[in-house]
Amino acid sequence: MSTLALLVVVMALVSGVVGYSVHRSPALNGPVMAGAATVAAFIAVLAVVVAAGSGTA
Repeated sequence: MSTLALLVVVMALVSGVVGYSVHRSPALNGPVMAGAATVAAFIAVLAVVVAAGSGTA
């Protein structure tokens, strides 16, 4: 399994757990969304770095 496929599977599992947690405890909505936004920003920066490193950007 490639690293990208593994990353997609892990992110799907994590997003499922986060979605379930927010559904069960609505009080987590604010902190979880702040964390999700932080992770999304980190992934965007990481994608740019990986694309620049491989020469496809």
